[in-house]
Formats: sequence, structure tokens, C-alpha cells
Amino acid sequence: MQGQAQQQAYDRGITIFSPDGRLYQVEYAREAVKRGSASIGIRADDGVVLVVDKRIRSPLMEETSVEKIHKADDHIGIASAGHVADARQLIDFARRDSQVNRVRYDEPIGVENLTKDITDHIQQYTQVGGARPFGVALLIGGIEDGEPRLYETDPSGTPNEWKALAIGSGRDDIQQYLEDEYSEDVALEDAVGLALAGLGQVHDDGLTPEGIGVATVDAESGSFIELTDDEIEEYLVDNDLLADEDEESDDEQSE
Repeated sequence: MQGQAQQQAYDRGITIFSPDGRLYQVEYAREAVKRGSASIGIRADDGVVLVVDKRIRSPLMEETSVEKIHKADDHIGIASAGHVADARQLIDFARRDSQVNRVRYDEPIGVENLTKDITDHIQQYTQVGGARPFGVALLIGGIEDGEPRLYETDPSGTPNEWKALAIGSGRDDIQQYLEDEYSEDVALEDAVGLALAGLGQVHDDGLTPEGIGVATVDAESGSFIELTDDEIEEYLVDNDLLADEDEESDDEQSE
């Protein structure tokens, strides 16, 4: 009984390490990320691509209300996986931090600096009693000194830089595909196709423009641009990833 009580203490207390050096609440937060719909980031030779699975649960839901891609600054975009409400809090923090940097130093914030500021904020919630970790991971992509950069944040507050990465549901299958197909000299447009093809690994029936989001940050212009449904559909058609409308109709009738 005493051992069980000690286990529960480690399980519930965010500030308490288990005997083997683990923070269980942080690990549970990572599980929340795994349950979130997938997000993919790819660092291309001339920019950064962010692709997200919106996972629209009903045809009655407005697709624009499902926000998984966010503009943090003119040159930085952020995609999330996990608890959306937690992501919104971190996005607001990132936007404030970006604006403070512009006012204080009269220059855009660096992607690396923004990522470390966010992860410092996340890490504080692993040390404070009465709080819980953020149940979300972020992909932060942007341009710094003319170079594309792509970072991931973890619920523990650890930042990592990546060339290509998937987070959320189906991560293992998508990541394996990216590891097999990614090339460091991939162009931005080809990187969009690669990310969509990676997302297609966990969607056997194909993808719909309404069910995904795509954003790019071009190295030449340094501008964050979110693609329209029509532009996404062109990419899906070009890469033979567009879902068959007839099959979708049959599935809806069978349900």
C-alpha cells in the first residue's frame, strides 16, 4: 500500500521526480500530443513548409474555425499538435514576444530566439506546483538572416532544430516517409508536395483541401503565406493525393 501511495505521488505531482528520474505529468503531456491531429514541417532549400491535418469532425463545422497554423510574425509560422487551447496560449505568448522584440530592438525576432523564449516559458510549468505542463507541441518555421529554420518544442520545454519533422497522430509512419524521401536541396514547391504525401501516409482515402492547412515562408521574400483551398487542391491533384468525391459520398451513405 505504501509503495502504491508513493507511485500516486509521483504520478500527480508535476514537481516530484520518480525514483528513476521521470516526471510523469510531462510524459502524459506528450501522450496528449500524440493524440492530436498531425502537423508536418519541412525545411526546404528556399523556405519552410508547414502542413496540418485539421480533422474536421462534422460537415456542419466551419473549416475556418479549426486553427492549427498560426502567423507569429511576418516571417514566422507555427503549427501545433495536441490541445488546441494550450496552443493558443503559446501562440499569444509568441506574438507578444515577437512584437516586444520589434519595439525594443527595431528588428524582427530570430526564429531560434523565439523558440527558446517559448520553451523557457513551457519549462516553467514543469517546476511550479499547482500547474500542469502544456499538452501541445509546436513546429516553428521561419526565415532568419535569409536562411530557413525549423524548430520543435516539447512539453518538457526542450527545443530541437529539424530538417523535416512530423508531430501528432501517425507520427511514426509520416516520419519514416520523410526520412526516406527528404533531400536537403528540395525546392519549396516540391517540399509542399512532400509534406502532403507524408500526410497521405495516414489517409488511405486521400486528402481534401478543406481538411488540411498549408503555409509557406519563402526565403526570398521572408513572408508567411497561407495557401487557399484552390491552391491546395492544385497540389493534391499534381501529386495524385486528392480524395475521390464519389468514394466519400458512398462512405457517408453507408454511415
